[in-house]
Amino acid sequence: MTTTRDQLIKLGPSVLADTLLEIADYSDEAAELVSRLVATADEKVTRFKDRLAELQRSGNFYDWRETAGFGRELERLLHDVAESVKDCRTGVELLSLFFESDGVIFESCDDSSGEIGGIFQDTAARIFSEFAAGCSDKRWIRDRLVSLLMENGYGVRDSLVNDAGNYLPVEEIRTLIDQFSDQAEKATSTYQRWNWYHNIEQLAEEINDAQLFEAVRIKSLGKLNAKACLDIGRVYLQSGDPKTALTWLERVGADNFLLESERDRLLRSIYSRLGNGDKLEETAWKQFRRYRSLDDLEELLEVIGRDRRETVISQQVREILGETKFYSRDAEFLLETRQIDALEKYLLSHVDQIDGDMYVSLLPLAEAMEESGRYLAATMVYRSLLDSILRRRYSKSYHHGVDYLERLDSLSLKINDWQRFASHEQYKQELHRAHGRKYSFWNKYRDNPEKAQ
Repeated sequence: MTTTRDQLIKLGPSVLADTLLEIADYSDEAAELVSRLVATADEKVTRFKDRLAELQRSGNFYDWRETAGFGRELERLLHDVAESVKDCRTGVELLSLFFESDGVIFESCDDSSGEIGGIFQDTAARIFSEFAAGCSDKRWIRDRLVSLLMENGYGVRDSLVNDAGNYLPVEEIRTLIDQFSDQAEKATSTYQRWNWYHNIEQLAEEINDAQLFEAVRIKSLGKLNAKACLDIGRVYLQSGDPKTALTWLERVGADNFLLESERDRLLRSIYSRLGNGDKLEETAWKQFRRYRSLDDLEELLEVIGRDRRETVISQQVREILGETKFYSRDAEFLLETRQIDALEKYLLSHVDQIDGDMYVSLLPLAEAMEESGRYLAATMVYRSLLDSILRRRYSKSYHHGVDYLERLDSLSLKINDWQRFASHEQYKQELHRAHGRKYSFWNKYRDNPEKAQ
């Protein structure tokens, strides 16, 4: 199969060069791209420095609509450095310059989307780490890192600490921890002190020093909360001490709703390493029952045996159908495991509880019921979706509502037994009565005049 790329290659270099130049005449971004393509390594480095200097002088501001383009420009500048600079120390110096420009960069744009922050924390931090890893003078790297973190008003320089284990040996990291500790003692504000402690915690986790992590967390908080206990337990587990990890996880109450998922995930790892099969299975079942899903089912079967798959699914079907309350996640589980008969029964027995506002999870259910020939169940879900749109007067979604009503028109022709539910004609009459004044909706629907009759 011939691709567009293949076709372009056949045009030849001169045609493509002329076309690029023509496009560059109409687009500043394209012109910049062409300039980058033909620039030498030294020219790319010069442009990187010049652009950062220009931001300091210009006072230009990129609003929220322009920030994405600004972000792409910053990404390209960083990639130019990564591709052009061969000396690792020079690379670290250039990336340091980029991080030292964080203030002017953030002041130059509306980063409400977090896109620019992400560039610092992901792309820039990764390239810094790659250059630092190739630099032989690790003491200089350590001192450079301390210097950068001394001014960290926007918080993005913390990302450099995350990867310290990739470019600093353990002895340099321990020296770095001592330097951070000194800075924490000198800090004049609680925020500054907490930030240094946080960086020490990251480094302690990098080198699997759980005792240091524990001591710093206690020092920074004073009184430990459940989240701190969970974090300390996690680091002990990572460092190869599941027994101590368990003692910390046991301090996190089983009724802590916000942390129970993470707590149980760690407990599973602990019980697995300790060889406690009974506790492992008990925790695996607890995780699965809390939020039934195909992924959680697979994790459960890894513990209890894959030969029990059909037995577990049958048991869950019985439990779900026995519930008096509708849960969309349980309906999704029935669909994921292809329990179509059970799903149809579950939907029809809980029609009054189906919330059309949850359209992300409901639409796949409606479509699956329709595809499986369960037209009444599909109708009930489409009705809930349409009712939600009209009830909320969400005019931007009226075109979706029209789609749902058209589907209901079509499905009604395939349903002979409406059971306890209103027929399509009755439903439509009620729809007109309740929402007849929503003229923009009905006008969209009446594009085919016969529909509204």
